[in-house]
Amino acid sequence: MKIAIIGYGKMGKAIEAIAVDRGHQIVFKTNDPNFSKEEVSLADVAIEFTTPDSAVGNIKTCADAGVPVVVGTTAWYDSFDETAQYIRDNKGGLFTATNFSIGVNLFFKLNALAAQLIDGYSEYEPSIDEIHHLQKLDAPSGTAITTAETLLTNLSRKNNWVHHENGIGTISNDVELSVNSFREENVPGTHTVKYSSDIDTIEIKHTAHNRKGFATGAVVAAEWMVGKTGIYTMRDLLNL
Repeated sequence: MKIAIIGYGKMGKAIEAIAVDRGHQIVFKTNDPNFSKEEVSLADVAIEFTTPDSAVGNIKTCADAGVPVVVGTTAWYDSFDETAQYIRDNKGGLFTATNFSIGVNLFFKLNALAAQLIDGYSEYEPSIDEIHHLQKLDAPSGTAITTAETLLTNLSRKNNWVHHENGIGTISNDVELSVNSFREENVPGTHTVKYSSDIDTIEIKHTAHNRKGFATGAVVAAEWMVGKTGIYTMRDLLNL
């Protein structure tokens, strides 16, 4: 498989190492948001990990080139509907996820089930903590947002989430869900869902030890996307 890597930073280099180890060829890699469709068209599939400001344009260029793209950039989802329509109109392929780690996606599923079980026990107050490295651009993380949206779908007593940087802040009413972001040196990503009561606390936690899980998931998604058109997520890949 021939792969284009759009965004050749730490994640891009981790993806390259995994892809080459799995027998694939990197035919194009760039940090330039003005790359051409001719350059990316050398590939069977593109993997995109850049910045929120660049992601939409990169996705559209891949669609123009007829190359399906796997997107790991987060915080661009305000433009998702318009971008998705562009993909459909141009018969492109888009695979998007807030986190490509298989473990994290199992974490999402566990949280959905746990929220359903705990929903009837109002004495347990839910909250979400996320910790990432200092270079993380968005807060809360895309993974934390997906976790929050999962809880809101399965907790009838909560209807919106509120963000607190460094855990500073409180919810103003019973229907709010607290999402707390912390930034520390050399933390790939830790996400914890807590259900706290006066007598005990239940926690579901995912801790990433390095970028390998994210990179491997992105390459597996790229392998799965070759030749496909349409819009997909990790739920499609993992049948969750």
